Amino acid sequence: MSETHLPPRLPRRALRALSEFFRLEAAGGIVLICAAVLALIAANSPLRDAYEAFRAIPVQLRIGPLDIDKPLLLWINDGLMAVFFLLVALEIKREALSGQLAERSQLVLPMVCASAGVIVPALLFFALNRGDATAMRGWAVPTATDIAFALGVLALLGSRVPVAMKLLLSTIAVVDDLIAILIIAFFYSHGLSATALIWAAVALAAMWLLNRRGVTALAPYLALGAVLWVCVLKSGVHATLAGVATGLLIPHVDKRNAIDDETEHSPLETLEHALHPWVAYAILPLFAFVNAGLALGGIQLQDMLDPLPMGVVLGLVVGKPIGIVGAALLMRALGWARFPSGMDLRAMFGLGLMCGIGFTMSLFIASLAYQDPSRYDEAVLGILGASLLSALIGYFWLRAVLPARGGQGSHE
Repeated sequence: MSETHLPPRLPRRALRALSEFFRLEAAGGIVLICAAVLALIAANSPLRDAYEAFRAIPVQLRIGPLDIDKPLLLWINDGLMAVFFLLVALEIKREALSGQLAERSQLVLPMVCASAGVIVPALLFFALNRGDATAMRGWAVPTATDIAFALGVLALLGSRVPVAMKLLLSTIAVVDDLIAILIIAFFYSHGLSATALIWAAVALAAMWLLNRRGVTALAPYLALGAVLWVCVLKSGVHATLAGVATGLLIPHVDKRNAIDDETEHSPLETLEHALHPWVAYAILPLFAFVNAGLALGGIQLQDMLDPLPMGVVLGLVVGKPIGIVGAALLMRALGWARFPSGMDLRAMFGLGLMCGIGFTMSLFIASLAYQDPSRYDEAVLGILGASLLSALIGYFWLRAVLPARGGQGSHE
């Protein structure tokens, strides 16, 4: 029987890195929440016209025949979010090669829980919207978990929260992100350009060759990544996937020369550490600010009961905990995994509620799914409502069931 928990003794460097990661993500989550609140204030105050004008600022980049002309909103969603996805890819690769996803015993529970936490919300959304083809374009909206937002809420609980719970939540969110990347690639690409895709393949091949030849300087990878972003932007595949591809091709562990040892960071770790504060404190809050500005005037409580927003709410608030906790119970019953150290069924349910905070990735998928502003606003209404409900219910539930001194909850 495998057990998903922290090893009894982690290397000092790993413990420091883990502690810094959780502090950074938690603080970033609080900034993210503040940015969303500011967006709602701006969109529902005399600042609304200025807010809309800010989102619509035209930004043009022209170099010879290359012409990219988009409003600021799309530069943020297509450009800066590519940096976010670059960071996500770096985290996924590091976890897969040398982290919690490297060992099968550590992978089984979060992998199965994350998969169930995607499938059940999608099914609930489908059940409410199956008769509306336009609404069904957003079936993936309630499938994501916002790690920064969730860890920001957990930070409010202080030492009550076992480290193993933060680790499991983070790992589930990483797997969630990987699934979301695949969903975006397969379901939200359109109007493909063969020429742009060929040039994108050339850029990918060049990065792969650099990796194979042992090049560890970051500059050529980032330069090729910028070229790849332009090619993918023009190809019909969503531009953020260029960030994913670039991150996966940046070198990490080299078993021949141990570049990722105690004294030398790999290029991947160096870039990950450099990007983390920019993503946490600038890119994600800016994304939240320009995308969460829902005008609430005229919206009534019964609007939340419309199939699209209700599908998002049920998917995140109900589907996430049902999928995650149900999968964890099944794994335990089959003898394939146990609950993490310091967590019982009540704590696992609280973790499932926290995973219902979709926010960043949910907003991003909604922006891809709905070109009609009214449908997008419905999705945003559901996302904001669901994330707030999940955060509040999860916070008060965990506050009630976790020991006041956070240490070791009972096993079950």
